[in-house]
Parts: sequence; structure tokens; C-alpha cells
Amino acid sequence: MSSTIWHITMSLDGLIAGPNDSMDWAVREWSDDDTNTRDIEVDRSSIADKVLRSAGAILGGRRWYDVAQRLYDGVDGIYGGEWRGPVFVLTHRPRDEAADESVTFVSSPLRDAIAMATEAAGGRNVVIFGANVAQQCLREGLLDEIVIHLAPVLLGEGVRLYDSIGADPIVLTRTAVAAAGQITDLRFRI
Repeated sequence: MSSTIWHITMSLDGLIAGPNDSMDWAVREWSDDDTNTRDIEVDRSSIADKVLRSAGAILGGRRWYDVAQRLYDGVDGIYGGEWRGPVFVLTHRPRDEAADESVTFVSSPLRDAIAMATEAAGGRNVVIFGANVAQQCLREGLLDEIVIHLAPVLLGEGVRLYDSIGADPIVLTRTAVAAAGQITDLRFRI
């Protein structure tokens, strides 16, 4: 049975993207002394590898997609270029003419987008990218796990992991903790 997993790298001050949607700080933590910051294979954790190997589809929001297109090689940059599978983008805006043809844009309700991604995953996991879609999944009870790679950096400003949505606290159960280089891996079941 597949799970829905929010998979992110986060700064110590709770940010998953820095100013101007920067992710260079995160890639730097996975690199070899800052000299090859596009190669996230160096010191990658076994937990990150497990998430990648178990993934059957990616679901992100339109903001995530636009930032990835603008700054990070689009879908070709997912998992450092190792991702070869279906990508879905939940959006209220129509597909741009220049949009990547391999991406499925979904304007259906979130529950339907999750169902589409789950079907495309073929029994493997659906990985959620970005903050907004993940928070919507949490509110709707559609998220099974959160995997966080905690980077030892304080960014000060950027995109928060989680903003209060006025709901009751969401209780998590830690299922794994590990370290790879300077990264601390945390895995939680919801």
C-alpha cells in the first residue's frame, strides 16, 4: 500500500526555502565542501535514498513548479536529476504554453489529485513537494508521513515549514532519526 510523504530539507530555524526561494543553502549541505553544489549524491542519507527508491509519483503545487522551473532545472532537477517518474502539479491556473510536457497539471480538488498521483505511482509512494500542498494534505488528513532533513543553518527568512492554520495540534510519532554528514534525518508518522 502506498503512503503520501512530505519530503523536505529544512533549516534549523524552520525554513524550507530561503530568501527569494533559494535552495542553494540546502544543496550545499549535501555537497562536497561547497565545490559541487549541484551534486546532491555526496553524503546523501539512507533515509533520503529510501524515500527516493520508494517513490512512484511526485505531487507539488504551482508555486513549487514555477520556482523549480525558474531556478532548479525544472522536473529534470528533482532529486538531483535522478527522478524518472510522473509529476503532478496542483493548480488553479491553466498550463503555460512553455510548461514541461511531462508534467500533469491538475485543477481538481486535492483529494482527486492525490488519487491520480497514487494511481500513477502504481503501489509506490506519492511524495509531496512544497509547503502549501503539504499543509493542505495535513488539513485534509491525506498525509501519512513527514521526512525532514535538518540542515545546520539559520536562514532568518524564507518559506516556513508550517504556518498555523488554526487547527488542533497535529500529533506526530517519530519513526526514525539518523545523521549523514552534517544533516540530521527525521521521519515522522502522522
